[in-house]
Amino acid sequence: MFTIVENNSFALRDVDWFVEQLNALSSFDPGRDVIVTRAPGRLDVIGGIADYSGSLVLEMPIAEATFAAIQRNSSGTIEITTIEEQISTFEMPLEDLRFDDEPLDLASAKNYFAKRNDGDWVRYVAGVFFVLGKQLGVRFTEGAKIVVASRVPIGKGVSSSAALEVSVMQAVCFAHEIDIAPRDLALLCQTVENHIVGAACGVMDQISTHRGEPGKLTAIVCQPAEIRGSIDIPDGIEFWGIDSGVRHAVSGSDYSSVRIGAFMGYRIIAELAGLDARQVGEGNVEIDDERWNGYLANVSPEEYEKEFRDKLPDSMDGQEFLSLYLGTTDTVTSVDADKTYAIKTPTEHAIYENWRVHRFAELMMNQFDKAGELMFASHESYKACGLTESRTDRIVDLVKSRRDKGLFGARITGGGSGGTVGVLARRGSRDAIEELAAQLEKETGEKPYIFHGSSPGCSLFGSVRLRSQKEGIRNA
Repeated sequence: MFTIVENNSFALRDVDWFVEQLNALSSFDPGRDVIVTRAPGRLDVIGGIADYSGSLVLEMPIAEATFAAIQRNSSGTIEITTIEEQISTFEMPLEDLRFDDEPLDLASAKNYFAKRNDGDWVRYVAGVFFVLGKQLGVRFTEGAKIVVASRVPIGKGVSSSAALEVSVMQAVCFAHEIDIAPRDLALLCQTVENHIVGAACGVMDQISTHRGEPGKLTAIVCQPAEIRGSIDIPDGIEFWGIDSGVRHAVSGSDYSSVRIGAFMGYRIIAELAGLDARQVGEGNVEIDDERWNGYLANVSPEEYEKEFRDKLPDSMDGQEFLSLYLGTTDTVTSVDADKTYAIKTPTEHAIYENWRVHRFAELMMNQFDKAGELMFASHESYKACGLTESRTDRIVDLVKSRRDKGLFGARITGGGSGGTVGVLARRGSRDAIEELAAQLEKETGEKPYIFHGSSPGCSLFGSVRLRSQKEGIRNA
């Protein structure tokens, strides 16, 4: 039986739960220590999909978390087990990480998993090894056994994927004594999701689950990953999350189309502003942009309205765009020549959302009603982009009808298209939230999952070391 021999300052009950799961699994060698890491999901308070356009975003780590346990061994194999409703195991020899004695490139790594067809979850975990090998030149000479378990609900828009990537990345780095700055660790996790998993996410999820502080909002300027500090949540308010029951995924076509449309909008604005651009690959350009530093969110609403709004097309087909503008600056997505994209609405969302987030950070200190109105406006902007769903809209409407009960604002979170609705409420509003949830259950026949509470990010949590009691006695 393994017990904790090196703990941290957080007395979290879910750590004990995970240790119990490990002992029941009996997967590890009692002769070596086990390193445990923990990464929470996050509630996207405001900012969301504007992250890939360089916006400020405000994120809160939630109470639910994902755990990773790792033990090095001499097997020459990476073995990964996930503890869900049923236990699944994946094995990979170390030599699969390299080709001709060089780290496998990321495109080949993505194809490797596609050919194996072991399930999407494997890419988030094993992808860490490929990214560390290719991006940092890490050469793994010992095998490892990894066990992961998550209490972050999947498909609810609270960054279950980022929590998995971050917990595993930190566990692997701790176990192999790989020293990585927190910001760089988050960016490497984003690389896993963008290039191994194939989801075109921004970086806010990985940063917030890694660097978040309990009971605070992490302020991130996604250019690409600047942490502006943590904001204390005022005593008079609290944040809730209400699951819509509609599964969310950032790999969905709606999310990708909106992202592509925003980058098309930035490309056209740069052209209208007279910025020099040059093609650097099929469908990609580089722009000499000292005005906005390459980020659409840096275009102010005033600039946009005065100089560009009337000249930006509502939509454009991909073939016409590529012929006129050669491509976008986004290296994660590609413009499909046979598809028509909305441009003006996604572009305006990024520009105005960045303004809303900055204003929200000021108003949440003492003007709760006005801060709530900004959340409602953010939701309407998602809706205009086609990234809401009837049930998320209904939850927002239910919040609006309960403003007299201390519910100030609500918006769809993260990548939209289902998932969780975030709610700004007066502190002590559990009765109003539960009454809303009961109404939703009555209408849909499904009891919604409710998120409340917070916990430390992965970096702050650090790690816990486990040792077999038998080994401890032998070494005594």
